[in-house]
This record gives sequence, C-alpha cells and structure tokens, in this order.
Amino acid sequence: MSIDPGSLRRRFAALTTAHVADACLRAGVPVRCAPPGMGPVVPGGRAAGRVRPTRHAGSVDIFLEAIDRAAPGDVLVVDNAGRTDEACVGDLVVLEAQAADLAGVVVWGLHRDTVDIRAVGLPMFSLGATPTGPQRLDPRPAEALTSAQVGHWQVGPDDVALADEDGVLFVPAVRVGELFDLAESIRDVERRQAERIRTGEPLRAQVGFGTYLAAREEQPALTFREHLRRVGGAIEE
Repeated sequence: MSIDPGSLRRRFAALTTAHVADACLRAGVPVRCAPPGMGPVVPGGRAAGRVRPTRHAGSVDIFLEAIDRAAPGDVLVVDNAGRTDEACVGDLVVLEAQAADLAGVVVWGLHRDTVDIRAVGLPMFSLGATPTGPQRLDPRPAEALTSAQVGHWQVGPDDVALADEDGVLFVPAVRVGELFDLAESIRDVERRQAERIRTGEPLRAQVGFGTYLAAREEQPALTFREHLRRVGGAIEE
C-alpha cells in the first residue's frame, strides 16, 4: 500500500497515540504498543511513518544498510531485544537517518550521545541512555532487515509507527486512514467534553452517570462501556 508521508505526518500532528490506540479498540485492531518506558529523546518529539525494521547484532553497518533501503518518511525501528547493558544507536546513525529524510528512529533498547542527538533534532524514542556501546559482534539474523521485535510485537514494512510523549504505537499500514478517521472523531468528542467540564458541566452529568448507576441496580452485568456506547460517550471503549 502506498502511503503519502506528508499526509501521514499532517494528520498525526493533530492527534495523539492515545487517540489512535482508542481507535484501534473501536475498530477491533490489536493495540500494539512498545513497552512502557519507551520515550522521546528529543523533548516533545513526534514521529509518524512506515516502519523500516532492523535487528542489531553489534555493528553499525546494519543500520546503514537499513537507511540505504529506506524511503523518505520512513521510521527506522531498531530491535536490540530491549537490552540495558549497551547503547546500540548514537548521534551518527541519527544524523544519517536525518540526512536520508527519515521521519524518526525508534529503538527497543538504549541510545547514547544524548546531547548530540538532541542537537540533531530528529525525533528519536528509546528505553533510555547508557555511555557504553556494544562489546559484541553476533551473527547477523536472517530477518535483520525484514522485521523487528519491539516488546511483544513483531513489526515490519506493512506497519506504520506512531510516536509521541505517551510512547510508540504500531498500526497496520492498510488501516491507517480508517484509524485516523476514528481517532479524529474520538478526539473531537473528548474536546467537547473537556470544554463542557470547564464551563461547569461535570463529566458525570454529560455521560449520564447517575442513570448508569440506576440501570446497574436493575442489570448488575451492565458495564460502563455498554452505557457509553448507548449515550455516545468516547472516554472509554
């Protein structure tokens, strides 16, 4: 499926990963989040783009090869198995990714050269930093340039990576338009709810919480999510 990187970034700029995660639930799409702790190296960083996967084996050459194969707007997704004993990406790889017009870098592992990476400015997400680089050179995995494991999830070029201050989310490229449509609808409902709270109407009143409690007395199995679907609430799905 062809993805317009500019359109993808523009639409995601007005959304959050939380909005898209809620859209996944509503659409019956698995919610594939990177492990907790995956955060932006550049404060306020945001990235959206097709996954360009790579698996680290101890040498930087695999990243250069992945970048060489990437298209502008891709997100380099690095699988280092969540290791916390080494940094696998530093400022030169990030600078190379920026020069190739990639949209960002996601590392399931650690990085180093934090100050220099922030100076580069390309959105980057990792589990944290450590000064030491790899002290190993393992055999290159057969799937080193075709897929990456990030936490529980295997991702590849058929996926889109979305990242912000809340973390990193992966969605199927073929469904990204549908998910953005749903996410925008959820966002708009939540904004209206927030504005009504600010003007004095509690959320409990907006979603008929009293009605829900009364109905639950009659139907103990009634869930709040079922009630929200009836009244059009979007705070939970």
